[in-house]
Amino acid sequence: MSAASAVVALPTIVAPSALGRGTTAPNDKITVGVVGLGARAFSLIDSLLGQKVAQITVVCDVDEFHYRDRKWGTGTAYGRRAAKEKILKRTKTAPAVTDDFREVCQRDDLDAVIVATPDHWHALCTLEALRHGKDVYCEKPVTHTFHEGQQVYREVAKQNRIFQTGSQQRSDRLFRRAVELVRNGHLGDLQRVEVGLPPGYDKPQGDATVILPPEHLDYDLWCGPAPKLPYMRARHHRWWRGHRAFGGGVLMDWIGHHNDIAHWAMDVDDSGPVRVEAVNWEFPRTDVYDTPRKYEIACEYKGGVKSSISSQHPMGTRLIGTDGWVHVTRGRIRASVPEWAQSGFSPGSVRVYESSDHMANFLAGVRSRRACIAPAETAHRSITPGHLGYVSHALGRAIRWNPGQEIVEDDAEANELLQKNQYRAPWG
Repeated sequence: MSAASAVVALPTIVAPSALGRGTTAPNDKITVGVVGLGARAFSLIDSLLGQKVAQITVVCDVDEFHYRDRKWGTGTAYGRRAAKEKILKRTKTAPAVTDDFREVCQRDDLDAVIVATPDHWHALCTLEALRHGKDVYCEKPVTHTFHEGQQVYREVAKQNRIFQTGSQQRSDRLFRRAVELVRNGHLGDLQRVEVGLPPGYDKPQGDATVILPPEHLDYDLWCGPAPKLPYMRARHHRWWRGHRAFGGGVLMDWIGHHNDIAHWAMDVDDSGPVRVEAVNWEFPRTDVYDTPRKYEIACEYKGGVKSSISSQHPMGTRLIGTDGWVHVTRGRIRASVPEWAQSGFSPGSVRVYESSDHMANFLAGVRSRRACIAPAETAHRSITPGHLGYVSHALGRAIRWNPGQEIVEDDAEANELLQKNQYRAPWG
């Protein structure tokens, strides 16, 4: 792929009000609510507490207190009570606490909402926040289903809100270096991309005994729009993504990271592949999970670039061109020309959006109204090959994708699957 333009211009969002509340002055703190209080949320809370411009006003979860997948009383505690105690200890001010995300989204004293729930709640929480004038930071994958992804990015545009996806690798210098090597033409014409993701669960990851939900958990609300499956620890905290009711497996957990970098390098943040095929998927020998343990999604992009998203590749993103290659993963970058990976090397005049702190980038966007480094449509496009892979596997055939119209060409059955949402009442 040849070098692109030397200047990256992202839109400034002109909203009716400067912030969600509409009256926040530049020196006021950005007030934030956090929905979902598991391990990832606690990391985001740490990030927020490290930002002087932010104030956590309210926290929300359907579980009062838990230890994730660990034995009770071991490791870090999570949930409403633990989050409140953590914030109070750091700031000397206790946040409000609720178990209903709608109470968070409807508050008049909030500028932004952090959505760190399991995947099946991402869209409903995000849309509620957007429609109440809030900016949103939502964890990846941005949505559980393809149709939800379209709803979210269109609602962001409709409401003129700031949105950041938790694809934090975009705020890492090593991943940015790999992207700029491609964009500046060092690899020559890009020919192939190998996206390495972890394998899925091959057996229950915890106790698979069906039991009554613990008293500190509102399990009905935790399931929400998803089917209310029998409760077991092997399908709850941390391991819920193994079942399609709640997540898309390890495949969808990680595609929003490494395939996101692939799309960034290929300069297709608002586009996607033209052909997608699920290849050699293997599933676990247990009915606890129904997501693949081994998988490959073969893609082809306009211009002939081919991509393989697979649990068989080394973790990270490997970009291969006519004149060389680069492989980047967390904490490491390697290249066919070692100099390319050295910190002092200048990739060239083409520069992509630069961020060194993902949460700070979001808060800066809330203040300035400049689009963040990982906006909603970008995140939706990055994970679309995963959604298409599931459709291809279900139908047993390759599908031809029109990224401009976001439809499968000449395949009504595939489009029906892609647009399908099955929400449990009353969440439809």
